[in-house]
Amino acid sequence: MRLALFDLDHTLIPFDSGMAWTRFLIERDALEPGFEAVYLALCQQYVAGTIGIEALHRASVAPLARHPHAVLARWAQEFEMRMAPRLPAGSRAVVARHREAGELCVLVTATTRFIAEPFARLFGIAHVLATEAERIDDRLTGEIDGLPCHREHKLQRVNAWLATAGLHLQAFERSWFYSDSAGDLPLLQAVTHPVAVRPDARLRAHALQHGWPIVDMDVEPSHAAR
Repeated sequence: MRLALFDLDHTLIPFDSGMAWTRFLIERDALEPGFEAVYLALCQQYVAGTIGIEALHRASVAPLARHPHAVLARWAQEFEMRMAPRLPAGSRAVVARHREAGELCVLVTATTRFIAEPFARLFGIAHVLATEAERIDDRLTGEIDGLPCHREHKLQRVNAWLATAGLHLQAFERSWFYSDSAGDLPLLQAVTHPVAVRPDARLRAHALQHGWPIVDMDVEPSHAAR
């Protein structure tokens, strides 16, 4: 058995999916035009470590609480079509090669599920581990349901998901995780084939020190996926 895990933002795609979703909603008058600047400032605070993922999630999801699930589902379909031309050929090729080899492919992302799933469908990835948005009476609350799927929690989420099928990471002959962020080191260190994609400075240094491949998924990295 073989397992291929993929981060989303700045890994499979060279941009922030939350910002793409924010701009999409502004175009549909679902968010105020000034919210793009608000979201960007929140992202910068999150990267700087001055706010947690819970605050970022709350600020970006809470404004959608007034919309029922059916409306969000329709927007997600439209968003998927809008994002299709933006998928890098290299990323599509790497995912396709893993999938065609019969390897179990999973998107593992801190992104909220309803934003992540359109990208998973576009890449042909059947399984998604993502941050879950809390809902009450079919409406988003702005809170996170359970643990966010980021940093050390990614490894916990992968282990828990595999356990439901009676599996564990060590059961796989080969396993890959593609990521851009040093925050994902717990999961990167747990697989047999970690791959640094457009890595941040800390991950780049770690990858160089340990001989991990460093790739740019905008072009197909033929050596990384095998």
